[in-house]
Amino acid sequence: MSILKYLETARHKVFAARKYLKVLGFSSFHTAPNSSVELHSQEEEVVIALGSNVGDRLHNFKEALKLMRNSGINITRHACLYETAPAYVTDQPRFINSAVRAVTKLGPHELLSTLKRIEKDLGRTDGIRYGPRPIDLDILFYGKYKVSSDILTIPHERIWERPFVMAPLMDLLGSAIDSDAVAAWHSFSGHSGGLSGLWEDLGSESLIGKEGMYRVIPVANGLLDCSRRTSVMGILNVTPDSFSDGGNFLSVESAVSQVRLMISEGADMIDIGAQSTRPMASRISVEEELGRLIPILEAVVSMPEAEGKLISVDTFYSEVALEAVSKGAHLINDVSAGQLDSNMFKVMADLDVPYVAMHMRGDPSTMQNSENLKYDNVCKEISSELYSRVREAEISGIPAWRIIIDPGIGFSKKTEHNLEILFGLPDIRKEIGTRSLSISHAPMLIGPSRKRFLGEICPRPAAERDPATIAAVTAGVLGGANIVRVHNVKANLDAVKLCDAILRQKSSHMNSRL
Repeated sequence: MSILKYLETARHKVFAARKYLKVLGFSSFHTAPNSSVELHSQEEEVVIALGSNVGDRLHNFKEALKLMRNSGINITRHACLYETAPAYVTDQPRFINSAVRAVTKLGPHELLSTLKRIEKDLGRTDGIRYGPRPIDLDILFYGKYKVSSDILTIPHERIWERPFVMAPLMDLLGSAIDSDAVAAWHSFSGHSGGLSGLWEDLGSESLIGKEGMYRVIPVANGLLDCSRRTSVMGILNVTPDSFSDGGNFLSVESAVSQVRLMISEGADMIDIGAQSTRPMASRISVEEELGRLIPILEAVVSMPEAEGKLISVDTFYSEVALEAVSKGAHLINDVSAGQLDSNMFKVMADLDVPYVAMHMRGDPSTMQNSENLKYDNVCKEISSELYSRVREAEISGIPAWRIIIDPGIGFSKKTEHNLEILFGLPDIRKEIGTRSLSISHAPMLIGPSRKRFLGEICPRPAAERDPATIAAVTAGVLGGANIVRVHNVKANLDAVKLCDAILRQKSSHMNSRL
């Protein structure tokens, strides 16, 4: 018998035995770690934890994910990103931690060898246990199996005591049992409430935002914790036809002057848009948008006052996004969530900047037609449709920790829909959370500023709608918005500060009662 036929026969026997054991309910999987062939071709779902505290931590994560994908590990979901205090060996830099769900045909020891090779390729060397490392990749779960050998134990033996592992793990799993593998992972915890019960016992969400662990989003070579306070994004429209200020800031000089004013009034971010997305707006070309945008973007980025501020570009064109980031933009704000440019997700997956995905039906020229304004339950349908766009973005390679969500106030919405959004922001998060906890934890941006629905309630022209905008912003921040996009920074910043103070007081009161 040839060696190929021998191996094929052996493989069939192993699969037959494994299938028989599965029927009987066995879940142990013992393989030889030093065998040259690990007989496993069935695709299994796995969870892999990531950690880094040496060098460029975010770059280490990006390279690790790329090498994993190139090695037969197909990543399907990303957890949020956490900055955490070091455990066990405390005299070392802070870590960033996360986790991913993936599917692979690699056997458990093949998977281990692959991850060890990636660690080595990214500069990890032997050092003290739990000490500093550029990258740490641990297999938390592998299919429905428990694995035990001299070099590998699955489930990872210290999952249950580590909040910095449990937090991203729960982001990936949520409360839904969406596969047999997930059911097995819950059972492996040994807790009557599964992993969810174990996480509750550890403290769950009460642990986030404390001194040891923060949920963050990477931006501008740093980490932003959007839960600490609400960020104010000032609007700069460099268009001739925007509904509120079209034509006011077409020159570089006038645009820079407006940015200087918004920064002096307390803006944390500036959002530059070179294409109007008002209702019935005609679409301009990539070339025309770039011609308007780039001179002003370059001038704004070079302003001394802009140091430490975040510059966003409002575009639905992937070519504009790519060029804007190359010129210094820190994030991309896409009103179409990838619907108007099929290449947007691919481009954004390769860029190291946050991506704002907004809910909209149709495009600006069609979004207010009768078909796009039909909702049975506006918050539930926004959640479902926005989640489907973000899910596609994630599958395309944009990690959940780089996504900001926007329910799209004023875009394919009637006045009553916009009001339902403002008081229904918690419901939108909750509904998204039934599908993905990590996406439900994403920062939320709202943009009610001076929009038509405010004028329908308070009959005033766009330039006189700032008092109504302040009221809408107040409702949104108290409902959980993390970023507010406004024309009048000064007036809205005061409202935001008051809302943040109210929320801090509420949180303090609740904690004291616990």
